[in-house]
Amino acid sequence: MEMPKPTADHRKLERVVGRWTGEEKLFPSPWDPKGGTAISRVQNRLVLDGFAVVQDYEQERNGKINFRGHGVLRWEAHQQCYEMYWFDSMDMPPNIFRGSFEDNILTMTNKQAQGYTRAIWDFRQDGHYKYRMEMSQDGNQWQPFIEGHYKLES
Repeated sequence: MEMPKPTADHRKLERVVGRWTGEEKLFPSPWDPKGGTAISRVQNRLVLDGFAVVQDYEQERNGKINFRGHGVLRWEAHQQCYEMYWFDSMDMPPNIFRGSFEDNILTMTNKQAQGYTRAIWDFRQDGHYKYRMEMSQDGNQWQPFIEGHYKLES
């Protein structure tokens, strides 16, 4: 039996692979009433013969790591969407984001009891990406939560 091979949809995730460092702006929120800035490091590795990407994320503020996250991104062929399973140091249940990759922009949304979260990665510039996370109570009106710009390390 021949093993399956990644499709063009799987291969789109290769765009995120690498070690990235960036500066983030955190907007005031219930979790951080003042907001502020952070330095973040992201490592994305291709795994499972190209069928998924594993992400390790850490955020540094005031010289200390204050937040860590771990994600698994994959193409879900049956639902025709990208999925990300997200775990982090807030000790909450895992979040599942779903969405699409169009014109080198990956947009994924998660719905929870507290509302909606939308994550947007913009990979239109080689060697860089912009990231934005937004929150919404109703899924219609969105407020910024984090914005960042990251550079691929050599």
